[in-house]
Amino acid sequence: MKKTLLLFVLLFATTFSAVADKGMWLPSLISSRIEDMKSKGFKLSAEDIYSINQASLKDAVVLFDGGCTGEIVSDKGLLLTNHHCGYDAIQAHSTVEHDYLTNGFWAKSEDEELYCPGLKVHILVRMEEVTDRIAAGQTKEDIIAKAEAEGEGYFAKVESMYYGNMAYLFVYREFRDVRLVGAPPTTIGKFGADNDNWIWPRHTGDFSVFRIYADKNNNPAEYSKNNKPYTPARHFEVSTAGVKEGDFTMIYGFPGNTQEYITSDAVKYISELSDPTKIELRTKRLDIIGDAQAKSAKTRIQYAAKQASIANAWKKWQGEVKGINRLGTVAKKLAYEERFRTDNPDKAYLLDSLAAAYERNAEGYFNYELYTETLRGIEIQNVVRLALNESLSEAERAAAIELFYKDFDVNVDRALAIAMLKEYEKMGTYISEELKALFAQHGGAEGYANYLYDNTVLGAIEGFSVEAAKCDPVAEFVAAIAPIQQRIKSYTYRNFSNHPDIERWFRPYVKALMEWDKERAFFPDANLTLRVAYGKVAGYEYADGEWHLPQTTLEGIIEKDNPEIYDYNVPQELRDAYAKKDYGRWGIELNGKYTVPVCFIATNHTTGGNSGSPVLNDKGELIGINFDRTWLSTMSDIEFDETLCRNIICDIRYVLFVIDKVGGASWIVDEILE
Repeated sequence: MKKTLLLFVLLFATTFSAVADKGMWLPSLISSRIEDMKSKGFKLSAEDIYSINQASLKDAVVLFDGGCTGEIVSDKGLLLTNHHCGYDAIQAHSTVEHDYLTNGFWAKSEDEELYCPGLKVHILVRMEEVTDRIAAGQTKEDIIAKAEAEGEGYFAKVESMYYGNMAYLFVYREFRDVRLVGAPPTTIGKFGADNDNWIWPRHTGDFSVFRIYADKNNNPAEYSKNNKPYTPARHFEVSTAGVKEGDFTMIYGFPGNTQEYITSDAVKYISELSDPTKIELRTKRLDIIGDAQAKSAKTRIQYAAKQASIANAWKKWQGEVKGINRLGTVAKKLAYEERFRTDNPDKAYLLDSLAAAYERNAEGYFNYELYTETLRGIEIQNVVRLALNESLSEAERAAAIELFYKDFDVNVDRALAIAMLKEYEKMGTYISEELKALFAQHGGAEGYANYLYDNTVLGAIEGFSVEAAKCDPVAEFVAAIAPIQQRIKSYTYRNFSNHPDIERWFRPYVKALMEWDKERAFFPDANLTLRVAYGKVAGYEYADGEWHLPQTTLEGIIEKDNPEIYDYNVPQELRDAYAKKDYGRWGIELNGKYTVPVCFIATNHTTGGNSGSPVLNDKGELIGINFDRTWLSTMSDIEFDETLCRNIICDIRYVLFVIDKVGGASWIVDEILE
């Protein structure tokens, strides 16, 4: 076992040093990349990026709300992330009377900052390889328990790398008192909404401002009025010098999910079955929600975060399918696999075993995805689940129920249930006998859905009680889908390829690839652990004869401005600043015009989870906030194409301009720049 581990570590070190721009590299091993980074312009050391002996850049990066990244930008715990990452928190504080989504929110002082219940941020203390400890018989649970006992507010996880060939311990400090400081109006923070999502040129000010609070000893603590702004070990200095084509850029964040090493079988499943099905289902859901939002301001606010969440992946999957088809990824994978077979005849069985495992599990994984997109999206069932949850205290249940109904419209849910039950009836092969009987009893899925909502008393909070919920028709629905939940339980993994029956073959396959393909730069797939990616500011050829420049400006916003379209109706303060050219210190001369920079693009390898990540220059200074990829880049989770893949960044100068000139919150700007 020890010899095998040593061999793998040596292989890892060899491939890690291969020169390539693509990749998401573990910060603790960044010394193996530092010479390549310096050759591209980086001026700092590996110790500046990651250190456990002194403050380093890692101490200014946070995992935000379990799915995004953020960066600390002051010595008082001020935090920047994306507007879409803070969207749930902003929406939770919004009402028709105080519509912070539409109008924005700017605290005038720390006293006006708004506590966000349930919002957590994690700051990495250290990462440590524990492959040998696990091989020696130590359990992950023991490793985690020992790590969490090391400090107050510590939270630890053990994550697999390279399909189980390596294991790493990640130790964090978990902060639970996080407060909203500022957010631009939605028509800045989400400018262009779904139309512009994943699109370049882009003009979205996708940022929001929060603050981390700690107890008197600077330790993580539950919310208290006595808590103080957190003093970080390190915060990012901001550069307002701007960017130009070719400048070095570095992303430091928590990318969520890539599948760099999957075989042609998995790519075909994604591009031919999984993505097309999910796109079709989400189109129906978005149409229903969009129609309801257009008719009611209250519904627009209630379903804003839900709609955004559904739409984001929906459009990403469309681009992913197009990209996979355009690049011929399946054919490339097949050719690569054939070369592997030819050069490694004694290991060809690994590919055969993978293909057989995919075929065995395809129906089950598809039913898991189908259930998630249809039945699980029927929200009224959550009321019954809360009523049945005996681990909740009466006060906790009451708070959860109140929060649920705040963003729930029974008529919208009825329409969604009708559509999704019909789709599940048509496609689901794991349907339970109980649900079949209910469909048959009421003339099919639509008839059953109408019966359900005609007879439930749980459509409004006034009808809720624990006893009522337990005997409501919705409880019968929850019971009827329970066997389906139980049947798909064995398929609830990050990706199809992470199913144990498949992953057990990927472990030796990836190891064999690393032994065979010496020229390939192998990096561990993203799994929401801290990574470094680097590249440069660069435009690209979008189509024949159509070159996209790497920078957008305020002029592009004004050109799109349309008061009759909600998503393009920019705040009057922005129009006024443009009309007067009142740009203050944020105005620049660019291509012969006086303007404000808005967004730029670079060649950094990013994915979901990198939303909100700090984008740094060659000196490690903050120059922007990562928030998206171009539509031609969305296949980069599976195949990264250096000529086309670009990440989209909100220029820090536009962030500061909006806070200052639109929000009138110069005190926030002063804190960031002091």
